[in-house]
Amino acid sequence: MTTCVNYSDLTKTIAALTDGETDAVALMATIACEVHHADDRFNWTGFYRVVEPELLKIGPYQGGHGCLQIPFARGVCGAAARTGDIQLVPDVDAFPGHIACASSTRSELVLPVFGSAGEVIAVFDLDSDLPDAFTETDAAELDKILRQVFGRI
Repeated sequence: MTTCVNYSDLTKTIAALTDGETDAVALMATIACEVHHADDRFNWTGFYRVVEPELLKIGPYQGGHGCLQIPFARGVCGAAARTGDIQLVPDVDAFPGHIACASSTRSELVLPVFGSAGEVIAVFDLDSDLPDAFTETDAAELDKILRQVFGRI
């Protein structure tokens, strides 16, 4: 699978749209929208926010419905929140404990979102109905965008 996103343009657009904004939910809504519409591989694009210890809750996002809450102990999103590591999953059926919020999802990329103090404040979840849809380039470029935007709040 090749990357179709022009990450240079996407980075500039998100930087311009989020300049000066410090509200995390507003930033998440803007990023979810811009990334979701940047590539047809992205069927569900959004954030799960850390709302209490060991618990993620949905939103903001683009796409169909998602799971309303995800414990850190479950699924790909939980693994990213628990470990602070990017989860690049080419086949969700092969991921132990995968939570099927949408039965059509075949691959997933989840990135931890860090606040300025270095704590995980959310995860950024991208789902695709295509197997092996995400690349290391997607992971690296999206991680850079998230760090630039959320590292200041």
